[in-house]
Amino acid sequence: AAGAEERELPAPACPCPPLPPPPGRPARATAAHQVGTAPLRAFPRPAAPRRCRPSLAGSCPEAAAHLAPWRPGSDTRRAAVVGRGAALRLESSAAFHSLVIRDGGMLVFADRPRGPPITLRARYILIHDGGELHIGSERCPYGSRATISLYGRATDGAAVEGFGQKFLGVGRGGVLELHGRRPRSWTLLDKTLYPGGLRYGPYSSEKRWGSRGLNLRILDAGTARVLAAARFDTHLRHGECGRLRSFLAMQPPGTVVAAAVGDSASRSLTLETRLLLRDRLGSAHIARLRHRQPWALVGILGGDQPSAAEDKREYHGSGTTGLAVARREFLTYDGTRFTVTAFSGWIKGVPHNGFKVEASSGIILHLVDEVTSWLPGDRIVVASTDYSMHQAEEFNLLPCPECKSNQVKIDGSPLYLHIGEVIDGVDMRAEVGLLTRNILIQGEMEDSCYGQNQCQFFSFDTFGGHIKILRNFSSVHLSGVELKNMGQQILGSYPVHFHLAEDVDERGGYERPTYLDNLAIHHCFSRCVAIHGTHGLLVKDTIGYDTLGHCFFLEDGTEQRNTFYHNLGLLTRPGTILPSDRSEVMCLAIRSHVYGNYVPVPSTDCMAVSTFWIANPNNNLIANAAAGAQDVGIWYIFHRVPTGQSEGQYPEGQAEYTPLGVFHNNRVHSNFKAGLFIGKGVKTTRANAEDPREYLTVDNARFRPHQDADPEKPRVPAVIDGLIAFKNNDHGAWARGGDIIFCNSGDGTFPTDEGSSLEVTRSIFVGESSNFGSQGGQNSYWGKGANGEYRTLPRNKTFPIRGFQIYDGPVRMVKCTFKKFIPTVDRYSSAIGFFMKNSWQISPQNNVSQILMEKSVGLKVFFGRSGQWFGNNDNDGDKMSIFHDLDGSVTGYLDTFIGRADNYLLRHPGCLTVPCWNGVMCTGKFAQLYIQARRPENLTLSIARAAYHSHPLRLQGVNRGAPYQQYQPVVMLEQAYIIQWDGRAPEDIILYPINFNRGDWLHVALCYPREAVFQVVADIYQRRTGMVHSVKRYLAAPSRASALNGTDEQLFYFDRASGYLFVHLQAHEAREGHSYCSQKGCERIKIMAHMYPGDSWSCDPNPFLERPAATQRPVSQHPAEPCRVCGAPQLAITSTPSVKYIRIQIQSLSRMDIQNHLTSAFIKVYCVLLHLKW
Repeated sequence: AAGAEERELPAPACPCPPLPPPPGRPARATAAHQVGTAPLRAFPRPAAPRRCRPSLAGSCPEAAAHLAPWRPGSDTRRAAVVGRGAALRLESSAAFHSLVIRDGGMLVFADRPRGPPITLRARYILIHDGGELHIGSERCPYGSRATISLYGRATDGAAVEGFGQKFLGVGRGGVLELHGRRPRSWTLLDKTLYPGGLRYGPYSSEKRWGSRGLNLRILDAGTARVLAAARFDTHLRHGECGRLRSFLAMQPPGTVVAAAVGDSASRSLTLETRLLLRDRLGSAHIARLRHRQPWALVGILGGDQPSAAEDKREYHGSGTTGLAVARREFLTYDGTRFTVTAFSGWIKGVPHNGFKVEASSGIILHLVDEVTSWLPGDRIVVASTDYSMHQAEEFNLLPCPECKSNQVKIDGSPLYLHIGEVIDGVDMRAEVGLLTRNILIQGEMEDSCYGQNQCQFFSFDTFGGHIKILRNFSSVHLSGVELKNMGQQILGSYPVHFHLAEDVDERGGYERPTYLDNLAIHHCFSRCVAIHGTHGLLVKDTIGYDTLGHCFFLEDGTEQRNTFYHNLGLLTRPGTILPSDRSEVMCLAIRSHVYGNYVPVPSTDCMAVSTFWIANPNNNLIANAAAGAQDVGIWYIFHRVPTGQSEGQYPEGQAEYTPLGVFHNNRVHSNFKAGLFIGKGVKTTRANAEDPREYLTVDNARFRPHQDADPEKPRVPAVIDGLIAFKNNDHGAWARGGDIIFCNSGDGTFPTDEGSSLEVTRSIFVGESSNFGSQGGQNSYWGKGANGEYRTLPRNKTFPIRGFQIYDGPVRMVKCTFKKFIPTVDRYSSAIGFFMKNSWQISPQNNVSQILMEKSVGLKVFFGRSGQWFGNNDNDGDKMSIFHDLDGSVTGYLDTFIGRADNYLLRHPGCLTVPCWNGVMCTGKFAQLYIQARRPENLTLSIARAAYHSHPLRLQGVNRGAPYQQYQPVVMLEQAYIIQWDGRAPEDIILYPINFNRGDWLHVALCYPREAVFQVVADIYQRRTGMVHSVKRYLAAPSRASALNGTDEQLFYFDRASGYLFVHLQAHEAREGHSYCSQKGCERIKIMAHMYPGDSWSCDPNPFLERPAATQRPVSQHPAEPCRVCGAPQLAITSTPSVKYIRIQIQSLSRMDIQNHLTSAFIKVYCVLLHLKW
């Protein structure tokens, strides 16, 4: 760099051997990784002698005897080098162009709690080849305040090879040990924080003209709620005094009265009324109130003069009197201090009067945990507990000698509601995070965006600092560190970035495994923690707040064995780096890496920014909170092959087969799309003519975990244990694939992995909770809830609410509780619903059991109706929606299937129609008929059961544009079905009996031209291997009866008179569990037809003999018994699962109840069975 002078501080060499690589790691050079523009220069890696000194890992580093004091001053042209065994203690602030610590050099920050803070400024700091930087240690945390400040514009100078610009970098052999005080990182609110700090919010009213007379406000002293507002024109109207006296007589003693004169109130104010106000309000001045005299009072109705706050001003005719202000503080029932203010006066000839009710200065927050480590002047953030992440709010802490150990006092007034309670059995308490640490690493920023820093999307400077750690470092541990204004909208420049570091725990030879502990990463410009080609890292008690792009980020799909423990991420905004980071606007605008003129589709290509972006399932997420992202809280995404610089490190599809690590007790809320998303992948090929989408665009993938990631070995269920999901706009959780089990939680053609399933158990679902939310903060929708009270709404006021949404399958739900699903005039709300506008298959193996529908559930099941959100409700999956109520806990009838009311493939005379569900309840045996069709692939299929041939079901198929079309109707077994098309039949048709048990059968008649010639073959198809075996050719039967008689002969019959081909479709092999085919593979019949051009294909509606619908057991004959073990076993799902709850009901009497002579006040503690062990 021009003008930069490099100075190296010498130190005597000592007879130590050259620095070896970390134990168990080969000595190898780091591959060059170009970032930014041309490199400044490559730093050499000489085998320098190592300084002989004791380890500083466990001691107080600044107290080491071998350290020399260093006070280098400020010289931003100086390129400083600490090397050749130099060991320095930085004792004052310093500034350099750059600082390189290498060749056994060591720099330690002095710890002087009573001295001035130390700030080190540089364009970059590089630690490598035995260099060490220490601020505190693990056993001796730094007690003073220290700042590392990285400065420079993106246009200043050149980049350093492998690191870029404006960085703190650790290369081979480098040591970075930063250990500040470790305060409690984050906790939860333990008492709801209301807007303005008051349960009913702040109140403010100001009037000028039009408020002549006495203006009054009546408040409840226990809640700060304004109960009544009235005005009495006691200046001109004589009858107003009587109305005023009557009004006061109606108010109970002890209420707060605020009074203020508007304009004038004295002319008609009678002596009787003045004396009443003096006696009832404790006024000292009302008896002598004069014309246009400003007067204000705040007092207690029935109180004496000392209890009233009162003020007056004299009116002299000048038009300006100043304000008479009365102000008094009160205490609510729950201990919140609030102030009531009344004011009255004249300003420039205009009368003013008004009232304010507000929390007293310094609102006290009640928290779950002890927070004595949080200090006055620190800054905190309180997470949103509503649909919008933008309701997160920051506050500074004030001194609070009266606070308990779990309380803090904040400077300022909250704008939004932040829940501090377990509501309706779900822990909705807001996270509260500490943003301040005594070690700060920051980027120095410009006032606004400039240059090539994506200024079309950001008005602010996004070129912050960054920390980058490369493989073969010697030791890296960060704890108690704050990172602010870090990250850049450049690939590879993140607040904390482990870059291709491989194993960083014992497996990599590190005696002290690498960790990030108690970091506060906030107001940053590119992610929070990026783990790239790195395994075994612990990220603990770390906050990521107000950042751009995926926050906690696994990059290439190879990253495994990393653990995220008790981290908090919130306000995760879109960024520009990857397609999945981008918002809709960014997605459409950034097209430099697509092929040709392709225009991205934002909803499918982009718009996936997530707080936790987990690109390999073999990682652990424990006790984390994803409290607000533009799209998703936690997303498990699957790379079919490793991407980026990790290409080729595992075989195709391995990530999708890899078992899930530990997922326990995580929270997801206030995310726009979904709280938890399991599914999809990224595009792993570059843009090309065949697929013009950008590399790493969101793509399709399906999770199917198997032992050792080997599909030949048994499936390993992915267990989602203890998920709390609330106030996510679209889905609390979305999962596709299997096996996946959700437990202890609150809120294709074939399945890709044959036999897989999803299960939800021991969970609680709540429709409209008592968390009503608050307007503002980009909450777009506000409307009436089911109870008539206004609340925030997802999407809009008509968006259908569905507790458990069935899609694909098989899915099952066991021992779950549903609450508060009540439709309104604006929207449907059902406990069980289905994916809307669904063109995909639905499995009849979907089932529920031991379900508890509380009395607050108004609509148990809903199949949708045509209209907004549901569209025409006419897609294949819409029509085929079905599930099985095993024990009758939903329907009230044992062993009942529930399907859509107009689906006559399922119906029989014993079914019961439920109009409000748009459904029908039926008994019987049901499975699926999977039909593949080719040549042509664009026909609409019509299928009817012979008994209801006048009610055919028309299916469009799900594979538009594919080489074959597929249809998957749900059918009643041992019945006859008729298949026709809206054109000449396809030349190739394959029939699969799906979810058939051995011996289950159907009779199928397919319409063809009468001159068609057939070749029919049966075989068994192994989908995973693509192998076919047990091939048998069908012979033409002499009659329909012989073809359908169910013998082991393979026969078909073509009736040229009617144009129908008849086959008997039967499963001959055993099926196990949730497998949709037999253990030997999928049995099928292949029909190949040769047809001549011009052949007619018209067929009669029903080729089978007319007969009534088959007799089935009527639903009503087997009502279910009352279920005492239904529902979730726990009363509440919380972030502290070890804490158990009991239900207590309290009913007190209101004033109206007492007047009506009611005496039903009570406290009820519900029975709890205690298991005592002595």
